[in-house]
Amino acid sequence: MVVVNPVARLRSSSRTPFLQVVKTAVAVVAAVLLCRVLIDGPFPTFAAIAALLVVQPSINQSFVKGLERSAGVVLGVVLATGFHLLLGDTVWVVLLVIVLAILIAWALRLTPTSATQVGISGMLVLTAGVVTPNYSADRILETVLGAIVALIVNAVIVPPVLLGPAHLAVARLARDTAAAFERVAIGLTEGWDHDRWHEALLQARALRQQHARAEASLTAARESLTMNPRGGRHRTILDEDIVVTEHLRVLVTRVTGMTRAIQDNTAPDLRADPVVGSIATEVARIAADVRALSARVAASEVPVAPAVGSSVGSSVSSPVASAAEPALTAPLEVIRPNSRHWVLIGALLEDIRRVREELLGEDD
Repeated sequence: MVVVNPVARLRSSSRTPFLQVVKTAVAVVAAVLLCRVLIDGPFPTFAAIAALLVVQPSINQSFVKGLERSAGVVLGVVLATGFHLLLGDTVWVVLLVIVLAILIAWALRLTPTSATQVGISGMLVLTAGVVTPNYSADRILETVLGAIVALIVNAVIVPPVLLGPAHLAVARLARDTAAAFERVAIGLTEGWDHDRWHEALLQARALRQQHARAEASLTAARESLTMNPRGGRHRTILDEDIVVTEHLRVLVTRVTGMTRAIQDNTAPDLRADPVVGSIATEVARIAADVRALSARVAASEVPVAPAVGSSVGSSVSSPVASAAEPALTAPLEVIRPNSRHWVLIGALLEDIRRVREELLGEDD
Protein backbone atom coordinates (compact mmCIF):
# COMPACT_ATOMS: atom_id res chain seq x y z
CA MET A 1 0.00 0.00 0.00
CA VAL A 2 1.39 3.36 -1.09
CA VAL A 3 1.20 6.10 1.55
CA VAL A 4 0.88 9.58 0.08
CA ASN A 5 2.35 12.42 2.10
CA PRO A 6 -0.42 15.05 2.39
CA VAL A 7 2.18 17.80 2.69
CA ALA A 8 3.53 16.85 -0.75
CA ARG A 9 0.21 17.89 -2.28
CA LEU A 10 1.03 21.47 -1.37
CA ARG A 11 3.90 21.49 -3.85
CA SER A 12 3.62 21.60 -7.61
CA SER A 13 5.56 19.29 -9.91
CA SER A 14 7.04 22.34 -11.66
CA ARG A 15 7.89 25.88 -10.68
CA THR A 16 6.14 28.96 -11.98
CA PRO A 17 8.55 30.78 -14.33
CA PHE A 18 10.58 33.26 -12.31
CA LEU A 19 9.79 35.98 -14.84
CA GLN A 20 6.10 35.63 -14.02
CA VAL A 21 6.90 35.95 -10.32
CA VAL A 22 8.81 39.17 -11.03
CA LYS A 23 5.99 40.53 -13.19
CA THR A 24 3.44 39.78 -10.45
CA ALA A 25 5.52 41.65 -7.89
CA VAL A 26 5.97 44.61 -10.25
CA ALA A 27 2.24 44.69 -10.98
CA VAL A 28 1.30 44.69 -7.28
CA VAL A 29 3.72 47.49 -6.41
CA ALA A 30 2.71 49.58 -9.43
CA ALA A 31 -1.02 49.11 -8.79
CA VAL A 32 -0.73 50.05 -5.10
CA LEU A 33 1.39 53.14 -5.80
CA LEU A 34 -0.94 54.30 -8.57
CA CYS A 35 -3.99 53.93 -6.34
CA ARG A 36 -2.26 55.79 -3.50
CA VAL A 37 -1.71 58.71 -5.88
CA LEU A 38 -5.19 58.73 -7.40
CA ILE A 39 -7.39 57.62 -4.47
CA ASP A 40 -7.28 59.14 -1.01
CA GLY A 41 -8.09 56.40 1.48
CA PRO A 42 -6.85 53.27 3.21
CA PHE A 43 -4.39 50.80 1.78
CA PRO A 44 -5.69 49.75 -1.70
CA THR A 45 -6.25 46.10 -0.83
CA PHE A 46 -8.54 45.50 -3.80
CA ALA A 47 -5.92 46.78 -6.23
CA ALA A 48 -3.23 44.53 -4.77
CA ILE A 49 -5.48 41.46 -4.91
CA ALA A 50 -6.46 42.23 -8.51
CA ALA A 51 -2.82 42.57 -9.55
CA LEU A 52 -1.94 39.30 -7.84
CA LEU A 53 -4.70 37.40 -9.64
CA VAL A 54 -4.59 39.00 -13.08
CA VAL A 55 -0.94 38.30 -13.98
CA GLN A 56 -1.34 34.97 -15.82
CA PRO A 57 0.78 32.80 -18.16
CA SER A 58 -0.79 34.50 -21.20
CA ILE A 59 -2.11 37.95 -22.13
CA ASN A 60 -5.48 36.51 -23.05
CA GLN A 61 -5.80 34.76 -19.69
CA SER A 62 -4.87 38.01 -17.94
CA PHE A 63 -7.58 39.86 -19.86
CA VAL A 64 -10.19 37.25 -18.95
CA LYS A 65 -9.12 37.21 -15.29
CA GLY A 66 -9.32 40.99 -15.21
CA LEU A 67 -12.89 40.94 -16.52
CA GLU A 68 -13.92 38.18 -14.13
CA ARG A 69 -12.32 39.91 -11.17
CA SER A 70 -13.84 43.31 -11.99
CA ALA A 71 -17.33 41.90 -12.55
CA GLY A 72 -17.24 39.99 -9.26
CA VAL A 73 -16.02 43.04 -7.31
CA VAL A 74 -18.66 45.35 -8.79
CA LEU A 75 -21.46 42.92 -7.94
CA GLY A 76 -20.12 42.19 -4.44
CA VAL A 77 -19.52 45.84 -3.56
CA VAL A 78 -22.94 46.94 -4.79
CA LEU A 79 -24.61 44.09 -2.87
CA ALA A 80 -22.73 44.88 0.34
CA THR A 81 -23.36 48.62 0.10
CA GLY A 82 -27.08 48.14 -0.41
CA PHE A 83 -27.49 45.82 2.57
CA HIS A 84 -25.34 48.06 4.75
CA LEU A 85 -27.56 51.05 4.03
CA LEU A 86 -30.67 49.00 4.79
CA LEU A 87 -29.62 46.78 7.69
CA GLY A 88 -26.26 48.00 8.98
CA ASP A 89 -23.06 45.95 9.26
CA THR A 90 -23.73 43.38 11.99
CA VAL A 91 -22.39 39.85 11.85
CA TRP A 92 -25.73 38.58 10.57
CA VAL A 93 -25.73 41.10 7.74
CA VAL A 94 -22.25 40.00 6.70
CA LEU A 95 -23.32 36.35 6.70
CA LEU A 96 -26.49 37.20 4.78
CA VAL A 97 -24.50 39.05 2.13
CA ILE A 98 -22.09 36.11 1.72
CA VAL A 99 -24.95 33.61 1.33
CA LEU A 100 -26.78 35.85 -1.14
CA ALA A 101 -23.54 36.37 -3.10
CA ILE A 102 -23.18 32.60 -3.46
CA LEU A 103 -26.79 32.21 -4.61
CA ILE A 104 -26.64 35.13 -7.04
CA ALA A 105 -23.41 33.84 -8.59
CA TRP A 106 -25.05 30.43 -9.00
CA ALA A 107 -28.19 31.93 -10.55
CA LEU A 108 -26.15 34.03 -13.00
CA ARG A 109 -23.85 31.10 -13.88
CA LEU A 110 -20.76 33.14 -13.15
CA THR A 111 -17.31 31.64 -13.60
CA PRO A 112 -15.61 30.32 -10.45
CA THR A 113 -13.36 33.37 -10.28
CA SER A 114 -16.25 35.84 -10.50
CA ALA A 115 -18.46 33.77 -8.20
CA THR A 116 -15.83 33.65 -5.46
CA GLN A 117 -15.04 37.32 -5.87
CA VAL A 118 -18.64 38.41 -5.26
CA GLY A 119 -18.69 36.97 -1.74
CA ILE A 120 -15.14 38.05 -0.89
CA SER A 121 -15.72 41.62 -2.04
CA GLY A 122 -18.97 41.92 -0.16
CA MET A 123 -17.38 40.58 3.02
CA LEU A 124 -14.33 42.87 2.77
CA VAL A 125 -16.49 45.94 2.21
CA LEU A 126 -18.69 45.24 5.24
CA THR A 127 -15.81 44.40 7.58
CA ALA A 128 -13.42 47.16 6.50
CA GLY A 129 -15.12 49.99 8.37
CA VAL A 130 -17.50 52.78 7.46
CA VAL A 131 -19.26 52.03 4.20
CA THR A 132 -20.33 54.96 2.04
CA PRO A 133 -21.14 55.29 -1.67
CA ASN A 134 -17.77 56.97 -2.17
CA TYR A 135 -16.02 54.15 -0.33
CA SER A 136 -17.70 51.56 -2.54
CA ALA A 137 -16.87 53.47 -5.73
CA ASP A 138 -13.24 53.74 -4.66
CA ARG A 139 -13.01 49.99 -4.08
CA ILE A 140 -14.38 49.32 -7.57
CA LEU A 141 -11.93 51.84 -9.04
CA GLU A 142 -9.08 50.15 -7.15
CA THR A 143 -9.95 46.79 -8.64
CA VAL A 144 -10.18 48.12 -12.19
CA LEU A 145 -6.87 49.97 -11.85
CA GLY A 146 -5.16 46.91 -10.38
CA ALA A 147 -6.43 44.70 -13.21
CA ILE A 148 -5.40 47.21 -15.88
CA VAL A 149 -1.92 47.65 -14.39
CA ALA A 150 -1.43 43.88 -14.21
CA LEU A 151 -2.55 43.45 -17.82
CA ILE A 152 -0.17 46.17 -19.01
CA VAL A 153 2.75 44.74 -17.03
CA ASN A 154 2.12 41.25 -18.42
CA ALA A 155 1.94 42.61 -21.97
CA VAL A 156 4.95 44.94 -21.78
CA ILE A 157 7.49 42.91 -19.80
CA VAL A 158 8.41 40.03 -22.12
CA PRO A 159 4.89 38.74 -22.84
CA PRO A 160 4.93 34.92 -22.61
CA VAL A 161 5.15 32.79 -25.75
CA LEU A 162 4.70 29.02 -25.34
CA LEU A 163 5.47 28.04 -28.92
CA GLY A 164 8.80 26.34 -28.18
CA PRO A 165 7.47 23.34 -26.20
CA ALA A 166 4.63 22.85 -28.69
CA HIS A 167 6.98 22.94 -31.68
CA LEU A 168 9.27 20.41 -30.02
CA ALA A 169 6.30 18.13 -29.22
CA VAL A 170 5.20 18.13 -32.88
CA ALA A 171 8.71 17.31 -34.08
CA ARG A 172 8.98 14.42 -31.62
CA LEU A 173 5.56 13.10 -32.61
CA ALA A 174 6.57 13.07 -36.28
CA ARG A 175 9.84 11.33 -35.42
CA ASP A 176 8.15 8.65 -33.32
CA THR A 177 5.45 8.12 -35.95
CA ALA A 178 8.17 7.51 -38.52
CA ALA A 179 9.77 5.02 -36.13
CA ALA A 180 6.44 3.18 -35.85
CA PHE A 181 6.24 2.78 -39.63
CA GLU A 182 9.86 1.63 -39.64
CA ARG A 183 9.02 -1.06 -37.11
CA VAL A 184 6.23 -2.34 -39.35
CA ALA A 185 8.57 -2.51 -42.33
CA ILE A 186 11.30 -4.27 -40.35
CA GLY A 187 8.86 -6.68 -38.76
CA LEU A 188 7.40 -7.70 -42.11
CA THR A 189 10.88 -8.15 -43.56
CA GLU A 190 12.27 -10.17 -40.63
CA GLY A 191 9.11 -12.15 -39.92
CA TRP A 192 8.49 -11.18 -36.30
CA ASP A 193 6.51 -13.48 -34.03
CA HIS A 194 3.33 -12.56 -32.14
CA ASP A 195 5.18 -11.29 -29.06
CA ARG A 196 7.33 -8.88 -31.07
CA TRP A 197 4.27 -7.54 -32.83
CA HIS A 198 2.50 -7.11 -29.51
CA GLU A 199 5.39 -4.98 -28.27
CA ALA A 200 5.26 -2.94 -31.46
CA LEU A 201 1.51 -2.47 -31.00
CA LEU A 202 2.00 -1.07 -27.50
CA GLN A 203 4.51 1.43 -28.85
CA ALA A 204 2.15 2.41 -31.66
CA ARG A 205 -0.76 2.89 -29.26
CA ALA A 206 1.39 5.18 -27.11
CA LEU A 207 1.46 7.58 -30.06
CA ARG A 208 -2.18 8.46 -29.43
CA GLN A 209 -1.40 9.86 -26.01
CA GLN A 210 1.64 11.59 -27.43
CA HIS A 211 -0.55 13.17 -30.11
CA ALA A 212 -3.00 14.36 -27.44
CA ARG A 213 -0.14 15.97 -25.51
CA ALA A 214 1.09 17.69 -28.67
CA GLU A 215 -2.38 19.08 -29.31
CA ALA A 216 -2.58 20.33 -25.72
CA SER A 217 0.78 22.07 -26.17
CA LEU A 218 -0.44 23.69 -29.39
CA THR A 219 -3.57 24.89 -27.60
CA ALA A 220 -1.42 26.45 -24.89
CA ALA A 221 0.79 28.05 -27.55
CA ARG A 222 -2.22 29.49 -29.37
CA GLU A 223 -3.53 30.83 -26.05
CA SER A 224 -0.19 32.49 -25.32
CA LEU A 225 -0.20 34.24 -28.71
CA THR A 226 -3.73 35.62 -28.40
CA MET A 227 -3.57 39.40 -27.77
CA ASN A 228 0.22 39.05 -27.54
CA PRO A 229 2.21 41.89 -29.17
CA ARG A 230 4.99 39.39 -29.87
CA GLY A 231 2.62 36.94 -31.51
CA GLY A 232 2.82 38.07 -35.12
CA ARG A 233 6.17 36.52 -35.99
CA HIS A 234 5.33 33.27 -34.22
CA ARG A 235 1.91 32.54 -35.71
CA THR A 236 3.32 31.26 -39.00
CA ILE A 237 5.15 28.41 -37.28
CA LEU A 238 2.17 27.71 -35.03
CA ASP A 239 -0.19 27.43 -38.02
CA GLU A 240 2.22 25.11 -39.80
CA ASP A 241 2.60 22.94 -36.69
CA ILE A 242 -1.19 22.68 -36.40
CA VAL A 243 -1.43 21.48 -40.00
CA VAL A 244 1.34 18.93 -39.47
CA THR A 245 -0.28 17.65 -36.28
CA GLU A 246 -3.60 17.12 -38.04
CA HIS A 247 -1.86 15.03 -40.72
CA LEU A 248 -0.01 13.09 -38.03
CA ARG A 249 -3.33 12.27 -36.37
CA VAL A 250 -4.31 10.29 -39.48
CA LEU A 251 -0.89 8.66 -39.75
CA VAL A 252 -0.92 7.60 -36.09
CA THR A 253 -4.33 5.98 -36.58
CA ARG A 254 -3.13 4.14 -39.69
CA VAL A 255 0.14 2.83 -38.27
CA THR A 256 -1.65 1.62 -35.14
CA GLY A 257 -4.25 -0.17 -37.27
CA MET A 258 -1.58 -1.74 -39.46
CA THR A 259 0.36 -3.01 -36.45
CA ARG A 260 -2.78 -4.43 -34.87
CA ALA A 261 -3.82 -6.16 -38.09
CA ILE A 262 -0.42 -7.81 -38.45
CA GLN A 263 -0.37 -8.93 -34.82
CA ASP A 264 -3.81 -10.53 -35.19
CA ASN A 265 -3.07 -12.22 -38.51
CA THR A 266 0.65 -12.97 -38.48
CA ALA A 267 1.80 -16.45 -39.52
CA PRO A 268 5.17 -18.21 -39.92
CA ASP A 269 4.91 -18.16 -43.72
CA LEU A 270 3.84 -14.51 -43.96
CA ARG A 271 7.38 -13.38 -44.66
CA ALA A 272 7.65 -15.67 -47.69
CA ASP A 273 4.75 -14.01 -49.50
CA PRO A 274 6.23 -11.77 -52.24
CA VAL A 275 3.41 -9.25 -51.88
CA VAL A 276 4.26 -8.83 -48.22
CA GLY A 277 7.82 -7.97 -49.22
CA SER A 278 6.52 -5.27 -51.55
CA ILE A 279 4.30 -3.94 -48.77
CA ALA A 280 7.30 -3.79 -46.43
CA THR A 281 9.21 -1.77 -49.03
CA GLU A 282 6.32 0.65 -49.41
CA VAL A 283 5.96 1.06 -45.64
CA ALA A 284 9.68 1.79 -45.42
CA ARG A 285 9.17 4.54 -47.99
CA ILE A 286 6.33 5.93 -45.91
CA ALA A 287 8.65 5.97 -42.91
CA ALA A 288 11.27 7.83 -44.93
CA ASP A 289 8.79 10.54 -45.89
CA VAL A 290 7.54 10.93 -42.31
CA ARG A 291 11.13 11.00 -41.10
CA ALA A 292 11.86 13.79 -43.59
CA LEU A 293 8.80 15.65 -42.31
CA SER A 294 10.13 15.33 -38.76
CA ALA A 295 13.49 16.72 -39.85
CA ARG A 296 11.85 19.72 -41.53
CA VAL A 297 9.79 20.49 -38.43
CA ALA A 298 12.84 20.15 -36.17
CA ALA A 299 14.87 22.41 -38.47
CA SER A 300 12.36 25.26 -38.10
CA GLU A 301 13.74 27.75 -35.61
CA VAL A 302 11.61 29.38 -32.92
CA PRO A 303 11.10 32.26 -33.08
CA VAL A 304 11.37 33.06 -36.79
CA ALA A 305 9.96 35.82 -38.89
CA PRO A 306 7.32 34.75 -41.46
CA ALA A 307 8.79 34.23 -44.91
CA VAL A 308 7.68 36.64 -47.60
CA GLY A 309 4.84 35.15 -49.57
CA SER A 310 4.51 32.13 -47.29
CA SER A 311 1.09 30.57 -46.83
CA VAL A 312 -0.15 28.44 -43.98
CA GLY A 313 -3.35 27.18 -42.43
CA SER A 314 -6.04 25.92 -44.78
CA SER A 315 -3.90 26.69 -47.82
CA VAL A 316 -1.46 23.91 -46.88
CA SER A 317 -2.91 20.67 -48.25
CA SER A 318 -0.15 18.34 -47.13
CA PRO A 319 3.11 18.68 -45.21
CA VAL A 320 4.91 16.34 -47.62
CA ALA A 321 3.31 17.27 -50.92
CA SER A 322 5.82 20.09 -51.36
CA ALA A 323 8.79 17.72 -51.07
CA ALA A 324 10.90 17.57 -54.22
CA GLU A 325 11.16 13.78 -54.39
CA PRO A 326 8.79 11.90 -52.08
CA ALA A 327 9.83 8.32 -51.43
CA LEU A 328 6.36 6.85 -52.04
CA THR A 329 5.81 5.06 -55.34
CA ALA A 330 2.57 4.30 -57.14
CA PRO A 331 0.01 2.27 -55.15
CA LEU A 332 0.61 -1.47 -55.16
CA GLU A 333 -1.71 -3.72 -57.14
CA VAL A 334 -2.32 -7.38 -56.35
CA ILE A 335 -4.05 -9.38 -59.07
CA ARG A 336 -4.32 -12.73 -57.25
CA PRO A 337 -4.23 -12.36 -53.46
CA ASN A 338 -2.73 -15.11 -51.34
CA SER A 339 -5.45 -17.46 -50.12
CA ARG A 340 -4.02 -17.59 -46.57
CA HIS A 341 -3.17 -13.93 -46.07
CA TRP A 342 -5.55 -12.08 -48.38
CA VAL A 343 -7.44 -10.40 -45.50
CA LEU A 344 -4.26 -8.99 -43.98
CA ILE A 345 -2.80 -8.03 -47.36
CA GLY A 346 -5.99 -6.24 -48.34
CA ALA A 347 -6.09 -4.33 -45.07
CA LEU A 348 -2.45 -3.27 -45.36
CA LEU A 349 -2.90 -2.16 -48.97
CA GLU A 350 -5.87 -0.02 -47.99
CA ASP A 351 -3.90 1.55 -45.15
CA ILE A 352 -1.00 2.29 -47.48
CA ARG A 353 -3.38 3.89 -49.97
CA ARG A 354 -4.86 6.18 -47.34
CA VAL A 355 -1.46 7.08 -45.95
CA ARG A 356 -0.31 7.94 -49.45
CA GLU A 357 -3.31 10.25 -49.91
CA GLU A 358 -2.56 11.94 -46.60
CA LEU A 359 1.13 12.45 -47.32
CA LEU A 360 0.82 13.55 -50.92
CA GLY A 361 -2.50 15.38 -50.71
CA GLU A 362 -4.17 13.20 -53.32
CA ASP A 363 -7.93 13.00 -53.76
CA ASP A 364 -9.88 9.83 -53.25
